[in-house]
Amino acid sequence: MSRRAASCDCGQLSLICEGEPVRVSVCHCLACRRRTGSAFGWQARFPREAVTIEGESREYVRRGDSGSSARFGFCPVCASTVYWRAEGLEAFVTVAVGAFADPDFPPPGVSVYDGRRSGWIQMPRGCEIID
Repeated sequence: MSRRAASCDCGQLSLICEGEPVRVSVCHCLACRRRTGSAFGWQARFPREAVTIEGESREYVRRGDSGSSARFGFCPVCASTVYWRAEGLEAFVTVAVGAFADPDFPPPGVSVYDGRRSGWIQMPRGCEIID
């Protein structure tokens, strides 16, 4: 079984994820762009029982473009968003893929709000497209 470690920029908040993610996706919604400061958010969803969270975190609750809310866990020292729990998906923890700092992390299998994707971004072959 694979084991992956994720952390905030300063290392104070960390996660250990056991097993493979059940979904790897990117989101092009405006809220994810603002949250990441990038062209999209890249995330991996794991069963809640497969994730161990260590360190102190603060929480920010945001309503997304879909109308549902998510509870974002971020480091109170460096302010990196490391994980979140989405309304309606309480059995899972979603982890920001950048927090793994792994250039070989699996590519996204789903592209959400793809109609808002920047024209220069190419999704991997076979990626499910959701507008």
